Amino acid sequence: MFRKGFGRASLGSACLAAMMVSGAGTASASVLVPHRAVYDLELKDASDRSGISGMYGRMVYEFNGSACEGYTVSFRFVTQVNTGEETRMTDQQTTTYEDMKSGNFRFLTRSFTDEKLDKEVRGTAHDDKTGVKVELTAPDKREVELAASRFPTEHMVEVIDRAKKGESLFEARIFDGSDSGDKTLITSTFVGKSRKPTADEPDAGKAGKLGTENYWPVTISYFNDDKSGDALPIYRMSFKLYENGITRDLTMDYGDFVLSGKLADLEVFKPEECK
Repeated sequence: MFRKGFGRASLGSACLAAMMVSGAGTASASVLVPHRAVYDLELKDASDRSGISGMYGRMVYEFNGSACEGYTVSFRFVTQVNTGEETRMTDQQTTTYEDMKSGNFRFLTRSFTDEKLDKEVRGTAHDDKTGVKVELTAPDKREVELAASRFPTEHMVEVIDRAKKGESLFEARIFDGSDSGDKTLITSTFVGKSRKPTADEPDAGKAGKLGTENYWPVTISYFNDDKSGDALPIYRMSFKLYENGITRDLTMDYGDFVLSGKLADLEVFKPEECK
């Protein structure tokens, strides 16, 4: 579950520590199901300041791996934006690898506008005694020392663990390689009570048998990790979360505009066995 786009939610996708994951955390990670989810996106709301008169697109999120071998995420977020004067296509492509046992994280994000590369961010991060050390190789080579943080899959595992325990509100610092790959974010997560889908949830049917099972409504707000005192989130994501890490019915709030994402297709893969 879920960067500015989807990755910064951590699904999703996403969708997810400066310390080695405990045995309980690793055991919980084993319930995460490898899968490929496709979401249809459309504009839900936009302020005059946004300059957006129309927007739609598609998001593809693929999650693979295991607690033993590490997790990979492939994510693509494509939108067509109409400003009233012009139409442009944006395309964000992200791949990450996270090894929760060793505390290592790799990330690569390429952003395109009308098929022209705007930005590439590439690097690695790993836990050390003082926090998280980031080594960037693009757009330039440099090293950054950051505060102790969780990586995206680890954060998702924590959300699920706390939801099972009935904990409704908690905060965490995360690093997901988003934007320029040199900052951490503070997240505030609210988890509602477990509930069953109702007849007015059309994308539940796209989830197959999973669509009849209980889910948690989750909202994660992302804040700049600085001392400016700004209490407004830079991004907020809401979604319906299943115990195996699959999400649907997304709402992505960027402040000036809001996108909704409905599950269009779901393929669940066979879990990898630990060797």
